[in-house]
Amino acid sequence: MEVKNKNYRWKICSLLFFATAINYLDRQVLSLTWSDFIAPEFHWTNNDYGNITALFSIFYAVSLLFAGRFVDWMDTKKGFLWAIGIWSFGACLHAFCGIATAGIITGNWFVGFEEAKEIIATVNDTGMVINVSVTLFIFARFVLAVGEAGNFPAAIKATAEYFPKKDRALSTSIFNAGATVGALAAPISIPFIARAFGWEMAFIIIGALGFVWMGFWIFMYEKPEKHPKVTAAELAYIQQDDIADSKLEGYTPETTAKVSLMQCFKYRQTWAFAFGKFMTDGVWWFFLFWTPAYLSSVYKMDSTQAALPLFVLYMITLLSIIGGWLPTYFVEKKGMNPYAGRMKSMLIFAFFPLLAMIAQPLGHITYWIPVIIIGIAGAAHQAWSANIFTTVGDMFPKKAIATIVGIGGLAGGIGSTIINKGSGMLFDFSKETNMAFMGFKGIEAGYFIIFSICAVCYLIGWTVMKLLVPRYSPIKDM
Repeated sequence: MEVKNKNYRWKICSLLFFATAINYLDRQVLSLTWSDFIAPEFHWTNNDYGNITALFSIFYAVSLLFAGRFVDWMDTKKGFLWAIGIWSFGACLHAFCGIATAGIITGNWFVGFEEAKEIIATVNDTGMVINVSVTLFIFARFVLAVGEAGNFPAAIKATAEYFPKKDRALSTSIFNAGATVGALAAPISIPFIARAFGWEMAFIIIGALGFVWMGFWIFMYEKPEKHPKVTAAELAYIQQDDIADSKLEGYTPETTAKVSLMQCFKYRQTWAFAFGKFMTDGVWWFFLFWTPAYLSSVYKMDSTQAALPLFVLYMITLLSIIGGWLPTYFVEKKGMNPYAGRMKSMLIFAFFPLLAMIAQPLGHITYWIPVIIIGIAGAAHQAWSANIFTTVGDMFPKKAIATIVGIGGLAGGIGSTIINKGSGMLFDFSKETNMAFMGFKGIEAGYFIIFSICAVCYLIGWTVMKLLVPRYSPIKDM
């Protein structure tokens, strides 16, 4: 069925795109300000930053489990509003960690940002400054993580409500590209805001964007069957899978009965999705959180000098939109079912991160080589991510989608925690001991080890997913 000029669903997709872009902008502020602005003020080390990012991953992971249930309970519109409201508040909260640090240490709470810096600079006990500031930033990251955990469960649920199965990979890859655009906009905005107005204002200005988005969501979103701007023809297109299924012998309409969390774990499809997320989410988060530090540590760039390389890197990751087109090609041109098309696409994408193994060996020629390779690996991840998310919509009924996405997010967050905490410890150790490995010394050896681990994660993840769910097996007994 062809629909012309009846495309309100793509406006919803654009809202999901901007929400995801804001989501990634908010989480990037710390990674682009800590080295040049925050660490000198609070005397942080790589391990301190690694602790903060690792705990953020834990908070995010655990919150995803409950965020999925929360979105399924509240439903898409209210669930998304709560999520972005909480994370925007958490993003702005970071700005006041300096004032709170000065207040806790000296008892002088009623100061401005610059006065707080002056007070902290006079404190002789740097250990106390580190402990207090790190604890406060961890709390702010906790609030941010609780809210941000709702983004993907709500967005995937909205996609399942507004798009038929054959279009979900494309729509997911488009809104998921918001992550890339957010990461792309971050290095060309955040360091310059921080340098001009202070790192505190970078958190406040970027954090406020979420409150603006909430206004658009309130007035633009409603379920398609209730939305006055969704025509009957477009609704029929959106619901074509349900219409086709209703004509099958033995068809049973989907019930609205709630699905228990424990019930979800009895399906191999849940474990396949969770393992795929566990193996690969940490790779993306490593590149997101540590690439600015990599350019600083290895190539001695400050945050403004790194802006162009990071911009180019994330421009390359926009190639991930191909990830939404490729399975559609396999389904429409090769006659594959959606799951088979997605798994074949994911296998192709799993080979590209192998290039990360040569990023460090060739990096001595020019820093542009690892920048380009990391960009390609990032594009492959985002393409992979768009497809692994849509396997949930292929396999599970709509009432359980956010919950399953939350379970996978928990697994991905655990993987991210391991790689972020492990990276911080390894980088400090390799730097302090001048560790040698495969011809590299010091912190470069540490980065080579992590790059090599990241390179093979996707093929391992794909292999286990294929063993658990070798063929298309939708859940029919929920």
